[in-house]
Amino acid sequence: MTAIGPPIAPDVVDVVALGESMVTFLPSRPGRLADVPSFERAIGGAESNVACMLAAAGHSARWVGRLGADGFGDHLVESIGAYGVDVGFVRRDPGRPTGIYFRTAGDRATDAHEVAYYRVGSAASAMAVGNTDLEAVWAGRVLHLSGITAALSGGCLDLVRELTAPRPGRPLVSFDVNHRPGLWRSADGPRVLLELARGADIVFVGDDEAREAWGLHGARAIREALPEPEIVVVKQGRGGATALDKDTDGMCEDATGTATFVPALHVDVMAAVGAGDAFAAGFLSATLRGLPVRDRLRHGHLMAAAALTVPGDLAAPPARDHADRLAALDDAGWGTLRLGPGWTEADTRAVEEVRTP
Repeated sequence: MTAIGPPIAPDVVDVVALGESMVTFLPSRPGRLADVPSFERAIGGAESNVACMLAAAGHSARWVGRLGADGFGDHLVESIGAYGVDVGFVRRDPGRPTGIYFRTAGDRATDAHEVAYYRVGSAASAMAVGNTDLEAVWAGRVLHLSGITAALSGGCLDLVRELTAPRPGRPLVSFDVNHRPGLWRSADGPRVLLELARGADIVFVGDDEAREAWGLHGARAIREALPEPEIVVVKQGRGGATALDKDTDGMCEDATGTATFVPALHVDVMAAVGAGDAFAAGFLSATLRGLPVRDRLRHGHLMAAAALTVPGDLAAPPARDHADRLAALDDAGWGTLRLGPGWTEADTRAVEEVRTP
């Protein structure tokens, strides 16, 4: 697997994330959108979520995006910047609004919830190669992208294609497929997502979305469809996640490389939104630190558990030494951990005591 070298210049950051961030409105009580009387304002957006959680975990992170020249845009710049993320390259658009969305509280048994997006014609949809500071985007050890950005407009798709195209000296490109059928205006979405994923170095994809988008079943089949990336991470929901390395030396019996599976943790879920972004942040954090694949997956699960146990998209990650001790547990210890709201603030020993028999 390709190693990530140290920064080569003072202005190089650990991670650059590019994409749309939106203001999120969370319900004041459970119920249908039609019945909820009021909402609390928060922030959301796949790529900015990853940047915020990585910054909170001690990494240098930059978010590049486009917002309206409005109050919601001000709120996003201030809130994302408060996590320690560099927002100096965010462009403001006086002619287009900042995207917003509303959602209901998820049902704990079924994860059923309503989401209403108001992002058509947003400032982010006007992102393009010509109005994006590509030098700032390339100035990271890792560049994190997602399929959501590619679906927003033709200009956004051209931008993501440019950033995933092979080129000498580019950073390690991380791509979260994030298949959102409702965002694509044509039936080409699945084909385009496959094309973009094949241009990345690290790919995150859910086994459910791979079935829906590409008709693929199982981690090996997904890896066979994505031979180019250095590593493909297949998220299997409550089951766990599998990372498949690239067979670069021809020594593996299976051409799809070495598979590493780590089961998910037992988590008392408060809300499922944001867990995928948190998983990517945890995996990338461990990647930046040069940890082995098993530990990268475990840190992904731990960061996801932090997001699952709060009502919004973003959660404070556990302290690094706390997460490292949990990630180092033996398989039996890992399998019996149970995490609930507030666990990231608890002492590791206290968390380990809260285990299923």
